[in-house]
This record gives sequence, C-alpha cells and structure tokens, in this order.
Amino acid sequence: MLVTDSEQRGLIHAFLLDGSGGARVIAYDDLAGLQLSENESLWLHWDRSHEKAQAWLRTQSGLSAFACDVLLEENTRPRMLTLPREELLLFLRGVNLNPDAEPEDMVSVRVFADPRRVISLRLRPLRSIEVVIQLLAEGRGPKTASELLLYLAESMTDRVDDLVAQLAERVDAEEEELEGNERYTPEHDSMLALRRRAAGLRRFLLPQRELYGQLTRSRLSWFADDDAEYWNELSNRLMRYLEELDLVRERINLVLESEQRRLSERMNRTMYLLAIITGFFLPMSFLTGLLGINVGGIPGAENPYGFILACLIIGTVALCQWWVFRRLRWL
Repeated sequence: MLVTDSEQRGLIHAFLLDGSGGARVIAYDDLAGLQLSENESLWLHWDRSHEKAQAWLRTQSGLSAFACDVLLEENTRPRMLTLPREELLLFLRGVNLNPDAEPEDMVSVRVFADPRRVISLRLRPLRSIEVVIQLLAEGRGPKTASELLLYLAESMTDRVDDLVAQLAERVDAEEEELEGNERYTPEHDSMLALRRRAAGLRRFLLPQRELYGQLTRSRLSWFADDDAEYWNELSNRLMRYLEELDLVRERINLVLESEQRRLSERMNRTMYLLAIITGFFLPMSFLTGLLGINVGGIPGAENPYGFILACLIIGTVALCQWWVFRRLRWL
C-alpha cells in the first residue's frame, strides 16, 4: 500500500467541511497557508503515537501546552474540559471491533474543538471514524464543527449498540436451550467470561454517559440550538445500553443458578434413590447373611423344602416393604 506524505507525518485524514454535508481532502502541505471561508470547518485526524504528529500539535497547531499535554496523556477516561476562547477538549471511548481484539479492550479518540476546527487523535484504528468519512463522501456528513462532534459520538455509540445486542442474543440462546432441553448443561466458564465482559463494558461506558450529560448542559455559543437535544438522546441511548448490560449480568446469574439448582435436584434424586435401594435390600441382606452362617441348628437345614421356604420368607418381606414404601409415598 502506498504511504502518502501526510501519513508519514502522522496525519491520517484531513478534510475541509464545506458546510453542506460534504468535504474535500487536503494534504499536510496545505495546512500552513490554509484560509477557511465563511461556511468551512477543518477536521484533522492524527495518529497520536507518531512523533511528527506530536511535534505538529505542540509547535504548529496553536494549542496551549496544557491542551497538548492533556491530548497526549495516557489516561483515556471519558471527560470534557472547557478552555478559554470557548475551546473544548473531549475524550470519547468506544468498543474495539478491530480484528483479533476483545471488544471490551476499549479504544479512545481525543478531540480538540473550537468553532471552526476539530483536531482528533487516536492510537488504534476506529471504525467510527470511517463511518463519518463515508457520510462526508456521500454528502450526508456533518456541516459544522459541533455537528462533527455529534457524528463521532453517535457513530461510537452505534458500535456499543451492536455489541450489547450480541451479548443479549447469546444469553437468549442459552436460556432457550436450558428451558427446552433438561439435559443441557451451560458451559460454566463461557458464562462467567460473558458476565465479566458485560461488567467490564459497563464499567468503561458509564463515564461516557456522564460525559454526554455534561455536553447536554453545555452552553458554548458555537453549539447549535438543537445540539443539546441530540446529546441528551445519546445519553439516553447509552443509559439504555448500560441497563441492558446490567440485565445481561442478572440473566447470566439466573442461568448459572438454574443450572446449579438442576445439579442439586439431580444429586438429591440420586441420593434419595440410593437411600430407597439401601432400605429395600437391608432386611433381605440381613436374612441372607443370617441364613448363610455356617453353623449347625439353622431351621430347615435338614428339610428338603427349606430353601424354598427361605425364598418365600424373603419375597414376603420384600412385598411388605414395597407396600409400606407405597403407603409412605416414598415410591
């Protein structure tokens, strides 16, 4: 694959939003003398691990040293910081859908935004970014910097929706199999891993819901009038996903409890059956042991019908036991 000069400098994507839902690609060399027209906004997406990207951010972006330090720090907890001149720093977090990656191994995008410019940084590829780029290519993308933030957040939230749906479907399948097949045994380790995944996702996504709430209450002048409604909708969606993750964890616990109850019932039935068998054969074992003693004087030893008589006695004892067990409803 051909590597462009922009990519060699750590610039992954650079777009000039035209204010109508479309954008045109610009190169790294165009940044120095770039002049924005009235309706245009700039979006730069960088690889924050690239040394040249870090150098550009500190020397040519115009951002303060504090803003650069925050954007390049290792902590990725979702949060929002307001800066002077109505500038904004956002840390957004999403699920990792890259090949051979665990979804709960979260990926993040750090964003600096002002009324006409958005600078985003990532460490690993994000499919959410590609979705926004595709919308821009189709002319249905964000028109302003504030809309771009919304599109990024919405795209990352959509990825959460897909993953939560997959987790819920797996639990549905386990519950249906457990109800339809009495001999089915859920894989314990798999269920525990699924519960840990749901708990991990909830832990990492809860701060983002709080972030959306903060953006709902934000009063930056360059936010559109209806932006608060969209941020509130994203907050409600994420809250619904968090509740679904809680429900997934509870349902997994119920599946495990149901299986434990089945195992306990099987064990109880087995022990009950063994107790019945032991009680049933105990008297007969006593009689046969008594009659099997190799000493003289056993009644019927000289009688040719002694063996038949002993069998009849043992059979009678067995029938009496069966009748008693039936009366006691043990059988």
